[in-house]
Amino acid sequence: MDNLALLMEGFSNALTLQNLLFALIGVLLGTAVGVLPGIGPAMTVALLLPLTYALDVTGSLIMFAGIYYGGMYGGSTTSILLNTPGESSSVVTALEGNKMAKAGRGAQALATAAIGSFVAGTLATGALVFVAPFVVAMAIGLGAPSYFAMMVFAFIAVSTVLGSSRIRGLASLFIGLTIGLVGLDGTTGQPRLTFGQPLLSGGIDVVVIAVALFAVGEALWIAAHLRHGTPATIPVGVPWMRKDDWKRSWKPWLRGTVIGFPFGAIPAGGAEIPTFLSYVTEKKLSKHPEQFGHGAIEGVAGPEAANNASAAGTLVPLLTLGLPTTATAAVMILAFNQYGINPGPLLFQTEPVLVWTLIASLFIGNTLLLALNLPLAPLWAKLLRIPRPYLYAGILFFATLGAYAAGMQTFNIGILLLLGALGYMARRFGFPVLPIIVGAILGPEMERQLRRALQISAGDPAALVSEPLAVVVYSVIVLFLIGPPLVKALRRRFGRGGPADGPLAGGSMDDTDGYGAEADETVEFDAFGTRTSDGSARVIRVVRPKVGRREK
Repeated sequence: MDNLALLMEGFSNALTLQNLLFALIGVLLGTAVGVLPGIGPAMTVALLLPLTYALDVTGSLIMFAGIYYGGMYGGSTTSILLNTPGESSSVVTALEGNKMAKAGRGAQALATAAIGSFVAGTLATGALVFVAPFVVAMAIGLGAPSYFAMMVFAFIAVSTVLGSSRIRGLASLFIGLTIGLVGLDGTTGQPRLTFGQPLLSGGIDVVVIAVALFAVGEALWIAAHLRHGTPATIPVGVPWMRKDDWKRSWKPWLRGTVIGFPFGAIPAGGAEIPTFLSYVTEKKLSKHPEQFGHGAIEGVAGPEAANNASAAGTLVPLLTLGLPTTATAAVMILAFNQYGINPGPLLFQTEPVLVWTLIASLFIGNTLLLALNLPLAPLWAKLLRIPRPYLYAGILFFATLGAYAAGMQTFNIGILLLLGALGYMARRFGFPVLPIIVGAILGPEMERQLRRALQISAGDPAALVSEPLAVVVYSVIVLFLIGPPLVKALRRRFGRGGPADGPLAGGSMDDTDGYGAEADETVEFDAFGTRTSDGSARVIRVVRPKVGRREK
């Protein structure tokens, strides 16, 4: 009951006229930027983060919560109408949603995505209210060895889940850890990797890192690889649903929420797995399995609910443990850091009003999105007609402005361009970007916990496994690393592997998928789910399995 009383107090703070205005501005800005082609929630949040600098901490986080949920909604609009998912977790939405749009049912696809996002976001945020305090109660009693182990697990998870190569994922992680080392040593005060530059003594501002990797690098990559000109969009009216659409959607919304939230709450990184699991589940339970691959509404409702529930679930490790496990969460933690607030188990004790106001604002922002974006869907569709040169020039302009505002130093602009080039090269050679930013943010904290554990034990490395939770986490890490290769080797040994293996295998689809790929073609995506036309980026998810060759 204490949690509910604190939540009601949070609503009383969030429902003031000023804070409601911040929430409204946040959802509108988040949706407007998130709906643009190739821009996912992570880039949306990174671009708009500097806008919150001039606000007080409560108004800033309320506006940021609106931007967060608005960016999630905008990504589904782009996937459905333009067939260009802004991130890998929206791939399945594009697969079925774009087919619905091409069949003249774009309004229904947008409606089930919006309502499903509202249902999943509301239920998942409600689960956050009850789950987070239990996690906090457990985390308060943990020592440095357990925190160090959980950070290692977060590093391994985000490095090995994304991309087709674990080696590239771990290489990206070490790049991020190296960036996090720049500055003065916390114990000795000696400069590290500053190259004699005094402006690097305080380290590289994490806002500059996030904006460079997610905005500049992504804009350069998309501008270099997508076709020129304005993308062909599908006209859509005001989203609406018929009685039969409601009947086919409400169960997938609930199932998607149940599937998505646990994956987000566990620090395992990404919403790709729950969206694919939701898709497979709906396909097996649907009374109309023949429509999958041709625009089944369940294939939009379930994955969109799972995606948004997972996004809300990521706030559990973020707020209670200070672990960002997705790209968007990695940028969100910067909103706390800019006010000197460190998310973790003590946050609920030191800043209870702020935390519960933030959680209440998530409910408010989610409701505002449903109320505003259903009638405004035709307006968001018009934004997709912005010429690409103007779009990416604007992204680079606001990214540069945000980097300069982070420290009022022109030196930050040079760092922005350098790290933006790094982000572009990472995409060019198939290195995931998320481990870089997570390594840069969590690296210094992991180093602090490691030193604390070793100082308490007088340098004895056995202290790292002195707590039961640390032993359990290390055991999970070992299984996480050796499990998939072992299963793959056993399947190869006993002849059970094959091209049909995978979450989408065994389904009947037409000769082309939602991306125009032939049945025997492997579809490749970059780190944010954007399809690559030249195969230069490594596969993050194989959306379209080989389902058999047609007789020629």
